[in-house]
Amino acid sequence: MVTLQVERLIDFVADVFVHSDSSPEEARRIASYLTTANLTGHDSHGVIRVPVYIRWKKMGSVVPDQTIELIVNTPSLAVVDGRFGYGQTVAPQAVRIGIEKCKASGLAVVALRNAGHIGRVGDWAEMAAAEGLVSVHFVNAAGSLLVAPFGGVQKRLSTAPYCVGIPRNGQDPIVLDFATSIVAEGKVLVASRGGKKLPKGALIDADGTLSEDPMVLYGPHSAEGARDHTKGTGAIRAFGEHKGSGLAFICELLGGALTGTGATAPDRRFANGMFAVYVDPKVVDTSNFFDAEISRYVDFIRATKPVTGVDAVLIPGDPERKMRADRSKNGVPLPDDTWAAIVNTAREVGVSEVTIQRAVS
Repeated sequence: MVTLQVERLIDFVADVFVHSDSSPEEARRIASYLTTANLTGHDSHGVIRVPVYIRWKKMGSVVPDQTIELIVNTPSLAVVDGRFGYGQTVAPQAVRIGIEKCKASGLAVVALRNAGHIGRVGDWAEMAAAEGLVSVHFVNAAGSLLVAPFGGVQKRLSTAPYCVGIPRNGQDPIVLDFATSIVAEGKVLVASRGGKKLPKGALIDADGTLSEDPMVLYGPHSAEGARDHTKGTGAIRAFGEHKGSGLAFICELLGGALTGTGATAPDRRFANGMFAVYVDPKVVDTSNFFDAEISRYVDFIRATKPVTGVDAVLIPGDPERKMRADRSKNGVPLPDDTWAAIVNTAREVGVSEVTIQRAVS
């Protein structure tokens, strides 16, 4: 395991993207969002993605320093084309439009199509919550067949994330952010690179056998080599049986079909679609009831007697806050295989050995 201090990790990852044709501003933005995912414990959406992003850039699947195109623009609704720019560049542009429209109208909807991988969706809910807004996000990944629907063994869905952000006065927002599969694809990636093992039965093979072996999804692979989910014989399972599978299906229809990105299919170029709804609680909550009621209910939930073996009942965001505090202080741990893959990518794009050594010194 290698542990890197936050600012050094951001500096190093930013240098990788500068060497892959991103502007310094975009490079640092991508590095900051990826590192933030690690800080919150979402390693699946963190710097482990660097080799994948650079591979996509070399393939022409993602475009550096892209500017969004506004397709539809009404007072309360926008359709935005990310034009296959890095998600960490085009997603905040789309969210900013939603925030501005919501503040003007009290309610707004933004359909983002054709974005590069937008990373941890909770970032965008937190961005809206920082402006005092509630937001709901339905996301899909066109061309990313990973998940078997309930009752099946073949890949038909993306991991189809769902996210809700709720602001709180003077406190961190409540953010619920999850893939509709038992694990995000990135967690399979982490497991395949020496990180945390998968939950029992997270994957299903073509014959219906449940598994925790990343080779079911990726096929045979070397420790530092690329991972290709089209090479495996199996799929990730949807969480919650028919309920998670049904929610994933809705994310495909709203985040994919409605935005114009397209629901997941084997012949589509990879892109994230995001259908987001923004609500200003100050407009809805004329009696100023909302925030105090959130506090009351949070306390009510946390006061639940825990089952044996559980320290305390948590609310969404509690584990992330604890992890962020710990890793901000003590650094971000990365499995040796993960770090080796990132370093190999850095060398491929021309990052100097001095820079690589500086990151871990």
